[in-house]
Amino acid sequence: MSNKEWIEVTIITSSEAVEAVTGILYNTGVEGIAIEDSKDVEFKKKHPGDWDYFDEKLLDIKDGAVIKGYFKEDKDFNEHFKYIKSSVENLEKFDIDKGEAIVVSNKVNEEDWENNWKKYYKPTQIGDRIVVKPIWETYNEKQGQLVVELDPGMAFGTGTHETTRMCIKALEKYVKKESVVFDIGTGSGILSIAAAKLEAKKVIGVDLDPIAVDSAKHNVEFNNLNNIEIIHGNLMEVVEGKADIVVANIIADVIMFLTKDVRSFIKENGYFISSGILVERKEEVIKVLKENNFEIVESNVDGEWCCIVAREREN
Repeated sequence: MSNKEWIEVTIITSSEAVEAVTGILYNTGVEGIAIEDSKDVEFKKKHPGDWDYFDEKLLDIKDGAVIKGYFKEDKDFNEHFKYIKSSVENLEKFDIDKGEAIVVSNKVNEEDWENNWKKYYKPTQIGDRIVVKPIWETYNEKQGQLVVELDPGMAFGTGTHETTRMCIKALEKYVKKESVVFDIGTGSGILSIAAAKLEAKKVIGVDLDPIAVDSAKHNVEFNNLNNIEIIHGNLMEVVEGKADIVVANIIADVIMFLTKDVRSFIKENGYFISSGILVERKEEVIKVLKENNFEIVESNVDGEWCCIVAREREN
């Protein structure tokens, strides 16, 4: 296979399992990840010449998520593929809805694929002030706007997902000039960069995934910021001190797991902004927050997702 071709592994799963499946992919030799709407599956069916293989079962997917991982064809691919299939199948053991749990692979042409998704990725206003702009696009900044330059590489870290939008709107509301912000699971660095653009005094973004850390560091450089530090590791182990705001755009289970310990990283009366929470799990997360001495400041919903802003309750 030439360098211009890739193997695309497509995983059909539930919305709840997106983060878990992304983690599974990052445990392999994946070179890039994209998350698609199921409607895109029908687009591929209408363009059959672009695909070496197409599983008819994909057309039956009405809801849920389509996650794609991109691999170079090498001696390790078959092992990676087996690992992905078995790990997705075993998600139920961790009380995660695996959805359809379909895992298939196709060969794709890199140039066609890159051009296809880049043309849909345009500068987008996310909050009242924040505009997310891919680095290859031009944009005339309007007065009062703050432009976040982003290169998602081969991953869709565009900021248009509902959970990211709600987190950015919350940061716009609560970040002050003297704020210290910790961003757990920083990913592409988009929330850290937004907080820094909002003139936070100091921002620390952490992620367990070394690929995400590299991506976030590059994105910080594109924005010429010196008030951000991106660190590889677990917040509880690699960060010292306390923040005015901790933001975590992850999944409900991880947020509930973090809630007990995260208080020790938040200043008195500081905020914990959490998202990546499906609406049906909102009350469950709120209950855990209240049990751990947080008061709920606001709870916002966008589509099937919610974002909860909590504040450490005064004793």
